[in-house]
Amino acid sequence: MIEWFAWAQVSVAVVAGVLCIVLGLAGRAPADLTMGAALLVELLLIAQTVVAVVAPAVGNTPSGSALEFWVYLVTAALIPPLGVVWGLVDRTRWSTVVLGVACLAVAVMVARMQQIWFVQVA
Repeated sequence: MIEWFAWAQVSVAVVAGVLCIVLGLAGRAPADLTMGAALLVELLLIAQTVVAVVAPAVGNTPSGSALEFWVYLVTAALIPPLGVVWGLVDRTRWSTVVLGVACLAVAVMVARMQQIWFVQVA
């Protein structure tokens, strides 16, 4: 895991989440902007997966439980696509809010993954 990349992921997820929640509460149904924000969060999670696979091979190992890290990563990677599916099925303003909550949940999970990788002692 790369620390600056994790912070960038958290920042993007928070901005995407707040954007979706504000647009949802303003009465906007899911659109390209909100779906694209969730897609960007998912693409960053896919990139994080690649980094997490390569990092131990070059000597950057987690200080905490690798299993716990991977469970967080896989779960976080499932959240945005499920939010997008919800947004495509339920075309109301509340599904836009759900997309925002999904992005904020990913931000929290990436922050926790960063703690597992850098802060915890195994």
